[in-house]
Amino acid sequence: MNKDLNYVGKTFPIHDAPLKVRGETIYVSDLTLPNMVYAKLLLSSIAHGVIIKIDTSKAEALPGVIKVFTYLNTTSKPYSRYRIVPDQAFCTEDECLFTETVRFVGDRIAAVVATSLEIATTAISLISVDYETLPVLSSPEEALQANQTIIHPEGNLIHQFENQVGEKAPFHEDCLIVKTSTSTQKVHHAAMETHVCMADYNSSETLTIWAACQGVFGVRTIVADLLGLSYNKVRVIKMPMGGSFGGKQEAVVEPITAFLAKEVRRPVKLILSREDSIIATMTRPATYTTISTTVSRDGILQDCNVDNVVDAGAYASSSVDNAQAMSHKICKLYRIPYYKHRSKVVYTNTPVAGGARGWGAPEIMTALEIHMDAVAKKLNMDLVEFRLKNLVHPYDLDKASHISLGNARVIECIEQGAAAFGWNERCKRKPTNGRYRRGVGFACGAHKNGMYGGFPEHSTMTLKMNEDGSCIINTGLHELGCGTITSIKQIAAEVLDIDLSYITIIEADTENGPYDFGTYGSRVTYICGACVYELAERAKEKLLECAARILQKPKQSLKAEDGNVLVVGSELVGVSQLDEHHKLSYREIVTTAKVKDNVDIVITHTYHGTSNPGSYAVHFAEVEVDSVTGMVKITDYLAAHDIGKAINPGMVEGQIQGAVQNGIGYALYEEIRIGKDGKIMNSSFKNYHLVNAPDMPIIKTLLIEQGGDDGPFGAKSVGEIAFVPVAAAVINAVNNALGTSLSELPLLPEKIVAALKSRKLSDLEIMEDKGEHCAN
Repeated sequence: MNKDLNYVGKTFPIHDAPLKVRGETIYVSDLTLPNMVYAKLLLSSIAHGVIIKIDTSKAEALPGVIKVFTYLNTTSKPYSRYRIVPDQAFCTEDECLFTETVRFVGDRIAAVVATSLEIATTAISLISVDYETLPVLSSPEEALQANQTIIHPEGNLIHQFENQVGEKAPFHEDCLIVKTSTSTQKVHHAAMETHVCMADYNSSETLTIWAACQGVFGVRTIVADLLGLSYNKVRVIKMPMGGSFGGKQEAVVEPITAFLAKEVRRPVKLILSREDSIIATMTRPATYTTISTTVSRDGILQDCNVDNVVDAGAYASSSVDNAQAMSHKICKLYRIPYYKHRSKVVYTNTPVAGGARGWGAPEIMTALEIHMDAVAKKLNMDLVEFRLKNLVHPYDLDKASHISLGNARVIECIEQGAAAFGWNERCKRKPTNGRYRRGVGFACGAHKNGMYGGFPEHSTMTLKMNEDGSCIINTGLHELGCGTITSIKQIAAEVLDIDLSYITIIEADTENGPYDFGTYGSRVTYICGACVYELAERAKEKLLECAARILQKPKQSLKAEDGNVLVVGSELVGVSQLDEHHKLSYREIVTTAKVKDNVDIVITHTYHGTSNPGSYAVHFAEVEVDSVTGMVKITDYLAAHDIGKAINPGMVEGQIQGAVQNGIGYALYEEIRIGKDGKIMNSSFKNYHLVNAPDMPIIKTLLIEQGGDDGPFGAKSVGEIAFVPVAAAVINAVNNALGTSLSELPLLPEKIVAALKSRKLSDLEIMEDKGEHCAN
């Protein structure tokens, strides 16, 4: 554990809070360039069909319209919106800017570029499209069974695989086999800012893109290759953004905006409406998971078999990679001698699935933790005791990745969390009777720290010391609104021992900044934070070297402290440490180095990730269920997290609280509802329901800070793992309250009422089930 830290472990506000409070933050939608024009998209109103005729004449005749684009006058070159680097594996290039064959409600049919957004919107309504409709495959089951209808020429099955680790032992008669099935739904990311982009193609044939995205270099490789431009002719600038949650990880609007700007040779701004963002960008994937485990009667897991189907929607995007990631999660959490995972990734005529907070972990962990409750109940064993028998231990080897799990502290999370939540006492309470029924539940979750082990993992940054001792750090970071820049400042400030106000962090810009893969994969604190830590260490070493020359003292006798370099040790015998001749400020060192020694303190460093430990969380929930209406209220919640070291505790708590709110919606309310005809039934916030602040309980947090891994000061990720166990904890609590085995997300009130009616549960049966499943 690190002690006597000045900046790390303290709470500081987000770096641009004053600008946001005063309304001074400039988002992409606020940008204006001379001669700028506006784009508006025409999206398909049907889920599957071929365009027979498209008439754009009325739109083109409208004053102020510059040009109308369709598949007839644009490139038909396919691309993958998910690609991060050239020649990336699992990137199916199946999407075009505009399509002749529409594959979901929201597919891009046309774009109008006009002198105002109002004119562009009017022009869109004047475009006439005739379709030959095709059968709609609205679920993976339908798509896999269809023989005559194919969504893409290669077929409806995008990819399938089977992974297995360990040796399967013969079935022993002293074992039980438990099987459960769980389904999760497509949800909207619901960031405050919708998708927006601006691009300009100038007379020097250089394309500049202003993007609210999570990876500028990924956007550059997609756009440059699609438009046939060399990379030095494409500049992508990361702009402030109003949230993402993974929804802006992939290049959804950037390729189309860039193309339009190149064609009309004027700055083009594209702003999607909320409805456009819900139906036409991307969603969290829907999944269907069956888990079967063999367990000994004393509660030791023997094997685990998973069958998983991922609904990719109309285009492959990141779904194959996402499915692969799901197959690597379970072994991060439980010790299982034999694990087998089979998966199918399937096209459907529904909105495109893509990256979302947790990157596959919430889907598979929800299914797993609902299943683990079922196993413990079958054994008539306490839920906590059963988990403790099987959870991973510190420095176990992840069987799926063959990488150490590091200082995994999930056992401390469950033990300390259960004690703080009063788990045993709540389980022993007399079950509530009557209309309102209370129950408790919990779930464990595991996630990663970066991409090492499955993808190259490194980050590059440059630190420049200014003449007054302040510094500017040029990075490839993308602040998403969660405090990344502040945390990185704290790490640098701690190493250099200077105030945060003396540090400026520059975000990603492909032309002027160093390379970084992007802000996703729970890699920022663990990888980028480690990069800035080592970068600051090297800068400090350079300061000491320069001070040694100035003071004519050996470097070993010098110490950096509070923005100064001091002479310490035997060199100070008989001399006061405060003697001006034996102390130099950073300002004096940097200025003297420049003026007298012709030395500029500019350090560029590339950090290479060499580990990927697990991040862990155990969440506890208490719910009250109205057995008449099916409404669920969360009455208490505790989140215990293995954080390693909280760089900024206030922001860590904020991340957890936001993730819990996000996860409660996932468990109980949120779903993009899709009809059999593929039409979206809730394409606005008036009927797409989110959990609001008045519906939230107080979220208590418990941070387990044991360090021991390669992150800066031992820190690990929190932004994604905080979402992973939420849905399962809530669903397990509902099932505990009602004695049900519900596992189809979201648990809408009508599902709860239908389950109670179909089983005709009496209050006595509920009480008996509750006592049997919860208590020791």
